[in-house]
Amino acid sequence: MISTSALQVRYGDVAALHSLDLDLPAGRIYGLLGRNGAGKTTLLSTLAGLRRPSAGSVTVDGAPVFENARVTTRICLIRDDGGLGDGTDTLHDILTMAAILRPGFDTGYAASLMDRFALPRRRTLRALSRGQRSAFGIVVGLASRADLTMFDEAHLGMDAANRQVFHDELLADYASRPRTVILSTHLIEEQGPLFEQVLILHEGRLLLRADTDELRSQGVAVTGPAGLVDDFVSGLTVLGERRLGPTKQVTVFGALDERRRALARSLQLQLGPVALQELFIHLTGGAA
Repeated sequence: MISTSALQVRYGDVAALHSLDLDLPAGRIYGLLGRNGAGKTTLLSTLAGLRRPSAGSVTVDGAPVFENARVTTRICLIRDDGGLGDGTDTLHDILTMAAILRPGFDTGYAASLMDRFALPRRRTLRALSRGQRSAFGIVVGLASRADLTMFDEAHLGMDAANRQVFHDELLADYASRPRTVILSTHLIEEQGPLFEQVLILHEGRLLLRADTDELRSQGVAVTGPAGLVDDFVSGLTVLGERRLGPTKQVTVFGALDERRRALARSLQLQLGPVALQELFIHLTGGAA
């Protein structure tokens, strides 16, 4: 169980996180979404014990995280910049050190992943391409088998084929060895199928938290003649709208009951699903 209580992180006069209360049960895959500057990296760094909270607390299974080696050895954070040293060490040496620092590290699984990503063990981190560095970070994160494993835009630079390898390996390893995984990403539609629950940060605050399927069901696109659509969505939470001539599409947030769905059918309005990425854009678009 990961818990934060009134968590605040400030950089001088700038508040990156505002009094965040969060309880994340163990053994799930969470998607952490937010626009640039929303506080995602700050939150993950604080959960990993790499940053001291300005106020409030962060605990894992009731134990404080910051400067607590018994807890941090059970946590692995892979960042978009790798965070795996200054680049002069070879990949072999980095894997050796990772196995020393994390008791659950699986060297055999790491070797298998190195082969899948075709990574050269004797090359230094600095000598790798951006995509190779990202793939190596994925290797370290998955092979850590840490109770809490977090990836902060760790796929940056990877091509579509290697991102699919990451997707497949994460699902397979999670199924055989359940743990808590947090994925921070801007590739929402691509990685969305991995998420069991979605957390949306906006301007340092938790804007929304929901099971992924529940969140998808909350968005409905209503399409039809403009006047009929406007009447139909009156009183609903409107996230956005588009218009092409006399036809209008309005995205609403909130499940529609059967009575309202029957009304839509009688008016010959089309009700359609809304992609998770589109919901995210609407929810963080600055509308009241």
